[in-house]
Amino acid sequence: MAENEPVQARLARTNSRFALPLATRISGRPPRIAGLSAGQSSILPPMAHDVIILIPARLAASRLPGKPLADIAGKPMIAHVVARAQAANVGEVVVATDSEPVCVAVEKAGGRAVMTGVDHPSGSDRIFEALTQLDPERRIGTVVNVQGDLPTLDPADVRAALGPLADPAVDIATLAAEIRDPAERTNPNVVKVVGSPVAARRLRALYFTRATAPSGEGPLYHHIGLYAYRRAALERFVALAPSTLEKREKLEQLRALEAGMRIDVALVDSVPLGVDTPEELEKARALLARPGRV
Repeated sequence: MAENEPVQARLARTNSRFALPLATRISGRPPRIAGLSAGQSSILPPMAHDVIILIPARLAASRLPGKPLADIAGKPMIAHVVARAQAANVGEVVVATDSEPVCVAVEKAGGRAVMTGVDHPSGSDRIFEALTQLDPERRIGTVVNVQGDLPTLDPADVRAALGPLADPAVDIATLAAEIRDPAERTNPNVVKVVGSPVAARRLRALYFTRATAPSGEGPLYHHIGLYAYRRAALERFVALAPSTLEKREKLEQLRALEAGMRIDVALVDSVPLGVDTPEELEKARALLARPGRV
């Protein structure tokens, strides 16, 4: 699906009660940050640290159109993700979106959002644009990219992703969990990280693959697509052309490895549910409908 397809057309294919009433708010006005009144600066308020969590979200998902606004336990999915990112308590949380309805839904849920362009090839490019809008003075040194389709994300995992950056040699940090389900070992939709242990519950990533790897006895690790970047690493990454192995495996993080950037992996206990299909959406609804989970 083309990312620049009219938003009204995309929303027409969704059943989201959060989407349809908001479609009339779409306009051609310049990008703005939700929650700011006219005349206010778009610069983030001073923070006690230099970390920001950015959540890329767009409506043009081919398998689940309009998924950021999908209703889960009475709230749009993006609101669940924002709440879990805020619960990590590591820095400002802002949604980066090309959609006015998503922007409004985030604002109604008490979050913040910034409008970005419609033609970004990846979430990394989208959060980089958001970062440059939000922090032109370059006060932010660390950027956490939380995917907008992880409504069951454990806030502790967001904090864990920052751990490897305590090592100045690390450019990018990410997460993985040991594969327990034998079927996942051979599932090409489960991305595996091949890494060398460098500390307790931490690997240095050597490769990411959809294949079953490495071979032989020992654990396999399910990669979780949440990243913590040093600002300079994000700037370098988005300036790189897609790499050979990235295009072959269809895994963006291989671009960084091929360019000689270091990615370390914090090991966590479980994989959050990613919502990319109607079946996964129903599973998320069942999980978050349980008492005490919303």
